[in-house]
Amino acid sequence: MTVAKIIKPRYTNNENAFYPQKEGENMSAPVTYSSDSIVTIERHILEEQKTYPEATGVLTSLLYDIALVGKYIASRISRAGLVDILGATSSINVQGEVVMRLDELADETIIRLNQHTGRLAVMASEEHPDIIPIPEQYPTGKYVLLFDPLDGSSNIDVNAPVGTIFSIYRRISEEGPGTLSDCLQPGKNMVAGGYILFGTSTMLVYTSGNGTHGFTLDPMLGEFLLSHPNIQIPSKPKYYSVNQGYDIYWSEGVRKFTEYLQGKDGQIKPLSSRYIGSLVGDFHRTLLTGGIFYYPADKKDPKRPTGKLRLLYEAAPLAFVMAQAGGYASDGHQDILEIVPHDLHQRVPLFIGNRELVEKAEEFIRTYDT
Repeated sequence: MTVAKIIKPRYTNNENAFYPQKEGENMSAPVTYSSDSIVTIERHILEEQKTYPEATGVLTSLLYDIALVGKYIASRISRAGLVDILGATSSINVQGEVVMRLDELADETIIRLNQHTGRLAVMASEEHPDIIPIPEQYPTGKYVLLFDPLDGSSNIDVNAPVGTIFSIYRRISEEGPGTLSDCLQPGKNMVAGGYILFGTSTMLVYTSGNGTHGFTLDPMLGEFLLSHPNIQIPSKPKYYSVNQGYDIYWSEGVRKFTEYLQGKDGQIKPLSSRYIGSLVGDFHRTLLTGGIFYYPADKKDPKRPTGKLRLLYEAAPLAFVMAQAGGYASDGHQDILEIVPHDLHQRVPLFIGNRELVEKAEEFIRTYDT
């Protein structure tokens, strides 16, 4: 039997659990499949839903909509060198970055596939300065979708991995159009989060608070199939991942921590260094092989003293995935999932991976930077 074990959520209460339940309630029996089963993402989500009698199926449909987004973007990326979707547009996004053509395509695809369903109250994207309201002609729902449509898009033209990151929350406003407050929720309130990695294969990795599960797209079938049930970050870390080209801009604590990872103080056996420059790609490797990815605050850009990565679109959803896989994410001082956002495009430092390494980073920062 292949067993996809359901893990008790680390962040669960009546307001933010995947499906309605009581605090401390036994979540469910493990979801099991026979060894010869072909488990699609639709089947897996439906099997999870069956363990919650109160579930309405709305979130199940929303998650499957995300899978459809992944299939569509994957089909376009696979033809990127054959059609006119490589390269940059003439647009600059709210982050001050040049918008790549595939960025624009991914952003439009996610919006168009979700704005009419009646499942969402509001959306927000890294590419838009303000919230994305649901058009008046469509009904609104009880969920909120935040997303980075195509992380790492600067890698597109060199055929390196890119990815889509998403998170889903329950709205906190009353019925009607969603509001900014619906989007500015701490990560611990997240209902579901994950990412789609477009690389040598296309993978969708998500958690609904019941463990982290990975699905690989079979291009012949056109379906995501369960390939990595119940992912747990290996307890023995293997790699550290950071852009060391910026080390002259780092604080002393971050430099000392990096030297610790390199074994220069003799406390640990040195970790190997790996860095792609695509957050989703670097995170995915860290999740599957163990270690730590970090993007600390630096002094390179005075306009971004708190770091480069976006709390709502990058740090929080990946922190939720990592927490359910047994890891931990911090801004160097506190749990990423505890941070209450005050701006749609708030940036934070990010240290994410094996808990002991992330906590060691916090220790170095406390010692040398305060």
